[in-house]
Parts: sequence; structure tokens; C-alpha cells
Amino acid sequence: MSNEIDFDDLLCKYKSDPFDYVDVLAVHTGRVLFKVVEGEEVNAASGEWQQVPGTGLYEINRERNPKIIAARTNGTVAQINTEFDGQFVEAGEKLMTIKHPLKKKEIIENILKEVLFLFPAPETAKYFFAMDIQSRIEKKGARAVTIESGEEILTMSLMKRDTPVYYKGQRGVVHSIYFNPGVSVAQGEPLLGICAPEKLPLIQKIITRVKADWDTDH
Repeated sequence: MSNEIDFDDLLCKYKSDPFDYVDVLAVHTGRVLFKVVEGEEVNAASGEWQQVPGTGLYEINRERNPKIIAARTNGTVAQINTEFDGQFVEAGEKLMTIKHPLKKKEIIENILKEVLFLFPAPETAKYFFAMDIQSRIEKKGARAVTIESGEEILTMSLMKRDTPVYYKGQRGVVHSIYFNPGVSVAQGEPLLGICAPEKLPLIQKIITRVKADWDTDH
């Protein structure tokens, strides 16, 4: 199967269903009261400093300490587990699903995540580029930096201890960076998207095609 066929399948998938389905889970144990209903539109926090709060999705009450949990993504409440309303739930219980309309940029990012080699966070921690990689990126830009398996690429900062992180994976260029230095990343979430040099033309073709094909440019 050629890369081109894979890519056409991916494009068709997003054409027919240009949405992300984001599950909303209980942040901790407690009694839940829903603040939204199925079909309701919700908004994430907005404003230059995120000063406009997102839509309250549910209240969770533990030991008489109620907390409102706000939406972290824009969209519509596609499904809600109403049987949990007023009930005690465990941490991680799925409460509802938000259907988030994807922007062109997000569609490109989602497709790239399926094409690139994703290097995940080994632990929930803050990450920084290793000094050598950082200086190469500053001089040439990330996409001009090729990394090899076994190379020290990141520093993991956890509990005030810094640990070097060595790259394991195929040789390639740093195409996408999914973390912000000093901002905590959950274990297993992608830190980098690495592109094998021979795949660069395909990646460029993907970006060009999505930009040209997509009707909604919002």
C-alpha cells in the first residue's frame, strides 16, 4: 500500500467527519451535577490571557468542596451519561463527549500525527530541549535538525530533578513540536513528530492538498 493511498483514506475520513470527539472524564471522585444538556454548544476559555472562563460542564462535590469543571474545547455536547447526574462517581469515569469542529490547521496536525513518528513523554513532567538541540534549532529552524536514535534530545524536569532523555526511533528531522518548554506534559502524550527525510515531500503534499481542498478556512 502506497503512502498516497493511505493519505487519500485519511483525507476522506476527515472530509466525511471533520470533528474530534473529546471525552470528558471525572477529574476526581465525588458527586456530579451536570450543568449542560445534550446538543448544547460549549466554549473553552478564551481571551488573550484565557481570562474568559469556559462553559461550566459539571460540578463535582467531594467532602463539601464543590468545584465547577469548565470545557477545554469548543463544540457541542454530543453525548452525556445522564445516569450519573446527582450520583457519586469514581475518578476517570466518562461523563460526556464533546464534538469539536476541526479547523484546517487541526486537520493538518491530526493527519500529520498519523504519518509522522511520534516520540512520547516517558513520564508526566516538564520538558526542555537539550542545549545542543536547542542551539541547532535556533540557528537553522527545527525542520533543518536531523536526530539519530540514541541521541540526547531533551531534558526531563521532574520533582526538581533534571534527567536527560535519549531519542529512540527512526532517524529523521524534527517536523512538529508538541510541547512548550516548562509546561507539564502527561505521560504518553507526544513531545515531537519526527519525519524520515524521504517522507518530507509527502508531508508537504499533504499540507498543500488539505489547504487547497478544504472548503472551510476558519
